[in-house]
Amino acid sequence: MELYLFRHGIADDAKPGRPDANRALTDEGKRKTAEVVKAARRAGVEPSLIISSPYVRAVETARIAVQGFEFKGDIVRTDTLVPHGSPEKVWAELRAYREEAAILLAGHEPLLSHLAAYLLASPALRIEMKKAAMVRIDVETFGAVPHGTLRWMITPKLV
Repeated sequence: MELYLFRHGIADDAKPGRPDANRALTDEGKRKTAEVVKAARRAGVEPSLIISSPYVRAVETARIAVQGFEFKGDIVRTDTLVPHGSPEKVWAELRAYREEAAILLAGHEPLLSHLAAYLLASPALRIEMKKAAMVRIDVETFGAVPHGTLRWMITPKLV
């Protein structure tokens, strides 16, 4: 299975009294996110499933992916992809989708860098997931603990 970890793009600043979950992408965030999707599409990315955090900025990122990849399915929303979620819980959920060929996960930091390290069986590994960055990790078995292979990372600066 190909896993694509996709951090949301640049979002509005947090405002007092406004829930963090309601922060939306800025125009620049939308543009950079779309550029990364275009580059990923040129690299052959074709998600068979898109899963997103329920936070507005992640859902907007997933919608940009839907449009850019011409994805025909629905976005699956899950609380396991919130910023301080658990890599172990994400893996447990992913194991239920083991028949999918390619899953794109739209989410946040610090979860996505921790998830990448966990999927690579290197929990101490430090990975910097820039806003709108996408990482491809391939996983071939679905045991209790993953053993993935890092294939690439695309950041907005590269495109």
